[in-house]
Amino acid sequence: MNNQSLLLEVGLEEMPARFVTDAMNNLSGLVEKWLKENRLRYNNIEAYSTPRRLAIVIKGLEGTQRDIEEEAKGPSKKIAMDESGNWSKAAQGFARGQKVSVDDLFFKELKGEEYVFVKKHVTGQKTVELLPQLKDVILRVPFPKNMKWGANDLRYVRPVKWLVALYGSEVIPFEITNVHTGNETIGHRFLGTTRQLADADSYVETLLSEHVMVNPMERKEAIRTQIERIAESEDWVIPIDDGLLEEVNNLVEYPTALFGNFDERFLKVPDEVLITSMREHQRYFPVKNKAGELLPHFVTVRNGDHRHLENVQKGNEKVLRARLADSEFFYQEDLKKSLDSRLPRLEAIVYHEKLGSVGDKVRRIEEISEKIAVKTGASPTQLNQTKRAAQLAKADLVTHMVNEFPELEGRMGEEYALKFGEEAEVAKAIREHYLPKQSGDQPPSTSIGAYVSVADKLDTIVTSFGIGNIPTGSQDPHGLRRQTAAVLTIFLSQEWDVNLFSVIKETLEIIAEKGLLNRDKVDVMKDMEDFIRLRYKNMLQERGVRYDVADAVLSTEIGFVSKTVYRAEFLMTLLNTNEFKKDVEAFSRVLNIAKKANDQEEVNTVLLKEQAEITLQNKAEEKQSKIAQLLEEGNISDAYAQLKELEPVIHDYFANIMVMAEDNDIKQNRLAQMKKVAAIITSFAEFQVIVFHAEE
Repeated sequence: MNNQSLLLEVGLEEMPARFVTDAMNNLSGLVEKWLKENRLRYNNIEAYSTPRRLAIVIKGLEGTQRDIEEEAKGPSKKIAMDESGNWSKAAQGFARGQKVSVDDLFFKELKGEEYVFVKKHVTGQKTVELLPQLKDVILRVPFPKNMKWGANDLRYVRPVKWLVALYGSEVIPFEITNVHTGNETIGHRFLGTTRQLADADSYVETLLSEHVMVNPMERKEAIRTQIERIAESEDWVIPIDDGLLEEVNNLVEYPTALFGNFDERFLKVPDEVLITSMREHQRYFPVKNKAGELLPHFVTVRNGDHRHLENVQKGNEKVLRARLADSEFFYQEDLKKSLDSRLPRLEAIVYHEKLGSVGDKVRRIEEISEKIAVKTGASPTQLNQTKRAAQLAKADLVTHMVNEFPELEGRMGEEYALKFGEEAEVAKAIREHYLPKQSGDQPPSTSIGAYVSVADKLDTIVTSFGIGNIPTGSQDPHGLRRQTAAVLTIFLSQEWDVNLFSVIKETLEIIAEKGLLNRDKVDVMKDMEDFIRLRYKNMLQERGVRYDVADAVLSTEIGFVSKTVYRAEFLMTLLNTNEFKKDVEAFSRVLNIAKKANDQEEVNTVLLKEQAEITLQNKAEEKQSKIAQLLEEGNISDAYAQLKELEPVIHDYFANIMVMAEDNDIKQNRLAQMKKVAAIITSFAEFQVIVFHAEE
């Protein structure tokens, strides 16, 4: 039996849509790993999934494991041979255990000592004898949540309803919770029947005849194509959100797209409210005109065929009417109270048992954002707008709409602020202060939004560190990694010439004054600096900066975010040049030997007798202030050009000067000189950690 296809299908009660794709990929990966471990060759693996099944088809799976030659290690030579040079009982026992004669034994040195070894030819087993092990592979598939059912001890995502395991046309026997493998699969819940599979290769075609599109990519493309056809025929624009499309795809086995309508009166409700209601409650796609305006229509995807679509349409319209009526009611009720009038209710919402209410947090945000605004040179008008935006930033949390749709926080705050006459800049900042919510999101576009956003996030980060809630491993319940990355992103996008750590220290002082720290401020600050360096490194690597270049920059002053990032990106442009290698070699020699310097701060110029050390001293004094000034101005390339002028002087110095001189005074003075030059070099980067590979 050679080169046949293997089918493995696990039939389940409907899985949550968000579990399906990961489960399919995990099953495929685990099967691939199992095949490799068992020396089974194949052509390719095809993974399939629907809400009710996970499946793998392995094409061209060979009927027998590959034979292998392997070595088995036995006792050491001194144990394997007796005093007469004959094989000891230990060696003879090892040979019997390996099913060989002592004539097959040989010695091989391992870590300075000889051991007895034997070479064995391991004949591959038949594939069908190994395949029942796939039961264990199925049971190892991870899910975010599992359940138990009946009297079974197994915890799995959903109850197992049927199992198919076919190698060619032969059933591979095993069972899970008393469900035995066979060659029968089950079609669409309403449109299909139970079908016997002739062999593994007939799987996809057989299920399609039973109204199941088992290939998720083909199913998703069918949904997209059907929606695009509706848009074309009706002259509409139907935005297809990838996340919603993925979810809908994992809710259906045989998709049919259709559209419905809703009352135009609901268009008085903000678009985002209607779209969110359609998406979150019903998994509907919104419809717009060519100008981007929302229209009173929706598109949904049915799990079935084209029969009786008018009944499906009416049913969906009826359900949506009730949902939109709720949204309309929430919106109208919210407009009866201004955001100002809602602020007292924030005092009743506990932010954290050790940190007070949301109202307390708002007052901290107001204070922190004002300090950031002052540091960045905000105008009096901007300061007033920042203060107002901070006051109202969390007011929409106690509205009906945000209570129903938490993802609309900030967006509804902006809407209600405008309705009650707040300045447009203030309203926009209320929405933007939540940005960026995740990696890839755009940061706030306005200074006011950026001030409040950073203040909100720094308050969360610093208070969490202050009470000891520091992320460990994969645990980060408050999203501090994401929020710290967001702070760095905002500083970079706004190009603030402000030291991030000085802002954090001021935030720490505000929090300490309110008695909210239960740790020493010095310890909190150190932990935060280490934490921020790691977030910096992630950000730099996402921007294409190599790990060692990131380390070189992050080992220096990193308080000014945009300057730090630009230094790293500038060094990346130099990496593959021969000149840069010479520069790094020179700088690294200085940095390495400077570590040996004592506490002597100043260079005694009287002790500088050799021309090379005098030249280096003069050049260093000439460049020190220039480089510092250029770095402060953010003129990275010119700063490096000045630093580069030290390279030939450094090489000449080491060619003519012995730093570790016999005279201790001269030696210490030269080490002090190295320390001084090293300080100039490290104002740009710790160059000695940069690695040059052979191809570079």
